[in-house]
Amino acid sequence: MKNILVGLAFLLCSVLLFAGNEDKQVLFLQKGEKVWTGVVNDGARMPLKPGYKMDFKGDNKSNQVQPLILTTAGQYVWCEEPFAFEMKEDCVEISSTQGKIIMGKVGSTLREARQYVADTFFPASGLLPDTILFSSPQYNTWIELNYNQNQEDVLKYARAILDNGFPPGVITIDDSWQEDFGVWKFHPKRFPDPKKMIGELHRMGFKVSLWVCPFVSPDQEHLVREFRENNPLLLRNVTDKWGNTSQVPYIIQWWNGYSAILDMSNPDACKWFEAQLNFLMEEYGIDGFKFDGGNMEYYPDDAISYGDVNSNLQCQLYAELGLKYSINEFRASWKLGGKPLVQRLIDKQHDWNDLRKLIPEMIVEGFCGHYFTLPDMIGGGEISAFEGRDKLDQDLVVRSAQCQALMPMMQFSVAPWRVLDEKHMNAIKKVMQYREQFKSLILDLAHNAASVGEPVLRSMDYVFPGEGFETEVSQFMLGDRVLVAPMLEAGKAERMVVLPKGKWKDEFGIIYKGGRSHLVQVPLERLPYFIKQK
Repeated sequence: MKNILVGLAFLLCSVLLFAGNEDKQVLFLQKGEKVWTGVVNDGARMPLKPGYKMDFKGDNKSNQVQPLILTTAGQYVWCEEPFAFEMKEDCVEISSTQGKIIMGKVGSTLREARQYVADTFFPASGLLPDTILFSSPQYNTWIELNYNQNQEDVLKYARAILDNGFPPGVITIDDSWQEDFGVWKFHPKRFPDPKKMIGELHRMGFKVSLWVCPFVSPDQEHLVREFRENNPLLLRNVTDKWGNTSQVPYIIQWWNGYSAILDMSNPDACKWFEAQLNFLMEEYGIDGFKFDGGNMEYYPDDAISYGDVNSNLQCQLYAELGLKYSINEFRASWKLGGKPLVQRLIDKQHDWNDLRKLIPEMIVEGFCGHYFTLPDMIGGGEISAFEGRDKLDQDLVVRSAQCQALMPMMQFSVAPWRVLDEKHMNAIKKVMQYREQFKSLILDLAHNAASVGEPVLRSMDYVFPGEGFETEVSQFMLGDRVLVAPMLEAGKAERMVVLPKGKWKDEFGIIYKGGRSHLVQVPLERLPYFIKQK
């Protein structure tokens, strides 16, 4: 009997010990209190509704994620490790098996809670990326050249930018400039003289960025030999028919096929990758890189890594490479708020529904501490949306450009001069005037973000709490004084704009009384904005 009791006591202690490893918390909500979380790709679903679930472990939804919950009443949740939660009618149920859940309340507004969380858990670094990323539009060759990146057409694209009255900026040469994945050398047939090409681009006023990724083609024999001693790749165990176990590179399926992938927890992997990038800068004058990939799904749980790290940390370590390059771009990221990294929204379709996602997703970027953000490509960046199309929706291209015009950054890929008629092209030129007008303010706000950790682009409720803007995501604030209300609906030329209390002046000098809605005319060439009067 005594042995049975001892056994039961041991079993009970084991159960309690196991249960004690899981931290469970409940965030209770007041009536009307709204909830946001650090999942950028779900921005259009926020504020969250009951039934929403998220597990940060191994899932970044192909975009940026931050282990964060904020409410409009000043509550916050943070955890240094991945956690899971579910929205209920009057609470949020939270659990973590890896880290301690930190909860609290600061003041009574979303802004107070977010600033506290930023200052405490992802403080501003004092640094920002190259200012040309804010002061000029960015250009990407992807939609025009797709997988046929080549020297002749890159130069044609760059010349056409200038010939059509657009200012030079950063031009990114996208996937297929290289010989192969992991072989980061210009393809000799498509780029017969890359140094000459880059020199010409520089003389035109452009800075040049190249697409790269952490994948390595497994059939490159010279890399297999190079990696034999200090293997920088993610590995897996295999057992042969005789029962012998060995480690081989883990082959990952991704959008370009099947490849091995660098193990970012291995210092040799980082050293090797940086050497490839630095050679491109030193030999050819490349100015920076677009770092694609990095999704958590590409780092399987059964993979063997040098540092024995999970997929969240692999994603983070990959993004940290960008800290060494002032021109950088990432689509996947874990944590790293407050850092001088350019975070891009996931590729958007060429449709109005994806256009309406830009503002809420950019709002979430700011909440996460990603202040230097790029809202994908004007008109869409998902290449499949452009394949087989004889014509694009010209209104959509214009409205997309207008939506981006007063965001921290903007990027062209599809060539407006190729797909637009004169009327729509003139509307795009008007967009560039808007950008030029507010360029100094955007730069000031970017410097402020780097210094104090406050978003450039802000939600209405963030700036005007308690005025009924908790769910407003069709308009946004540039800083605290400029309200931007782009047209986001197809075939319409007027929209309702809700102005906060006070007096507001539009671009025509007309004064509006705040605290109410106004029906505003929005012809094709207009981007409505309103400046709060003192």
